[in-house]
Amino acid sequence: MTSVWLEGKKRRGGRGGGQPSGLDRRRITEVTVRLLDAEGLGKFSMRRLAAELNVTAMSVYWYVDTKDDLLELALDAAYGELRLPGTETGIETGTGIETETEDETGTGDDWRDQLRVLAGEYRALLVRHPWLSPLAGRFLNIGPNALSFSRAVQDVVRRTGLPAHRMTSAISAVFQFVYGYGTMEGHYFARAADVGMSPDDYYKHAVESVTGDPDAAHVVEDSKDIMAARGGDTVAEMLGRDFDFALDLLIAGIEATAARG
Repeated sequence: MTSVWLEGKKRRGGRGGGQPSGLDRRRITEVTVRLLDAEGLGKFSMRRLAAELNVTAMSVYWYVDTKDDLLELALDAAYGELRLPGTETGIETGTGIETETEDETGTGDDWRDQLRVLAGEYRALLVRHPWLSPLAGRFLNIGPNALSFSRAVQDVVRRTGLPAHRMTSAISAVFQFVYGYGTMEGHYFARAADVGMSPDDYYKHAVESVTGDPDAAHVVEDSKDIMAARGGDTVAEMLGRDFDFALDLLIAGIEATAARG
């Protein structure tokens, strides 16, 4: 599989002509992220990007070979937003975007707290950028920011006390859960925005619609006690409580497994 980060694709030689003035990878990557946030992955095109930059599509191709290359740059730029416990300030992304990742998490050295920070940061990133999850599944995720995140996760899991042959399983359990949770949460907020509703109004409307359907009403009725015990006055609070407790269950499982040796 090719990647914009692999040798031979890191720098663009161009499809003819000189380097366009007023453009660089930093700018086109920033605008790409902004367009993906505003319009979604399905509507993104090189022609649309060029129009936003007020240049021709060929000018953009001076910097990247394909649209996939540009999406891969945008993906890693998004990973650069993650706050990583214990990292230093200023990571060069290769796109010209230097991110500030100074440790402001206040987690100390406890692996449990640091794992919660990393999981929470990844969840928030997936919700903030709904286009990220399909791209993360498409590309190798070997950009500098993605690798920094992966290294931070590995460093934390190494301190759990798990044997080496269980570490990748623990990483999968936690971060595949976060990936799925953040992806679904992002879709939910996007659906609410698409119909012009707040997340809370959309939730109320959905519950009322389901309750009015004879085939589904009994499921809602049977789950009333569970939903009442769940707590939370808003959708954000409900989702936050579910996420935090589910993550605590996973951390407890890691602790128990490590204790068994």
